[in-house]
Amino acid sequence: MIKFLAVFIGGGLGSMVRFGISEAVSNLKSGFPAATFLANVISCCILGFLLSYSTKIEISPFIKFLFITGFCGGFSTFSTFTGETFFLIQNGNWFTAIIYILTSLLVCLFSLYLGFKIAGTFS
Repeated sequence: MIKFLAVFIGGGLGSMVRFGISEAVSNLKSGFPAATFLANVISCCILGFLLSYSTKIEISPFIKFLFITGFCGGFSTFSTFTGETFFLIQNGNWFTAIIYILTSLLVCLFSLYLGFKIAGTFS
């Protein structure tokens, strides 16, 4: 139960930071999704630091669930996707990494489209 609490708290904090970034850059009208881009880049950097740090120093499971799963997950699930892809590449699984990247992008785009179709937005 404590793991769920850690993920819940961390996820809420991560979501709040992501929203804060969106609010901070909301006046940029460039057409580029800067808030999402910044959240993804920052979250990936934080995740990389935490994963590396946790291999050098023992971190409690609560802290791992709070920050790695919860905060980074609430801040950006792209960081998890990137971390998984990084480990696939690091372990020499290039083919699996490429398939993961392509299928994730294509299937998720199709799933989003399918959601729109189900809702009746597209004719």
